[in-house]
Amino acid sequence: MKTFDFYFDFGSPAAYLAFTQLDKLQAETGTTAVYKPMLLGGVFQATGNHSPATIPSKGKYTFVDFSRFAKRYGVRFKMNPHFPINTLMLMRGAVGLQRTNPEQFLNYCNAIFKAIWVDSLNMNDPATIGKVLSDKGFEPTAMISLCGEQATKDALKAVTEEAVSRGVFGAPTFFVGSEMFWGQDRLDWVHEALKN
Repeated sequence: MKTFDFYFDFGSPAAYLAFTQLDKLQAETGTTAVYKPMLLGGVFQATGNHSPATIPSKGKYTFVDFSRFAKRYGVRFKMNPHFPINTLMLMRGAVGLQRTNPEQFLNYCNAIFKAIWVDSLNMNDPATIGKVLSDKGFEPTAMISLCGEQATKDALKAVTEEAVSRGVFGAPTFFVGSEMFWGQDRLDWVHEALKN
């Protein structure tokens, strides 16, 4: 089956919006997403890029635009007052589950994206993270242990370095073969590339 790569970080509202559309994209194109959790801060550092939110007028407009897309997609979206979120541990959780318990990976992604971009929770707070995980059936202590494993740290670093080597500078980024598409607003082009 044909696949496409999806590089993302939970701290990106655009990645959240794209994530909500992946089931539809896969169903319509008969393809499978290959999820690539990366550390966006590491990508920014390596490429010299930075969040649109660092430019006040651009940041304000971007969130208006995201709200428009959420309405078009029929999904809930709310600006998180605790933004930016330090996603290091959250992204380690994602790659850790991919390594050890892949059947729980998408449940975890759904929980974290919802906590940040629907429920506006402070996911910089360890107690809040613990409650979100517990509520979704994850054992917080086991997740902390998983995040601390060297293999997990190495996996996240490897995906982040891979992303940079492929030309990724932001999230979300899609690859259909070697063709790169950046931004959730390029989903129609991803769809077209997958159908061709």
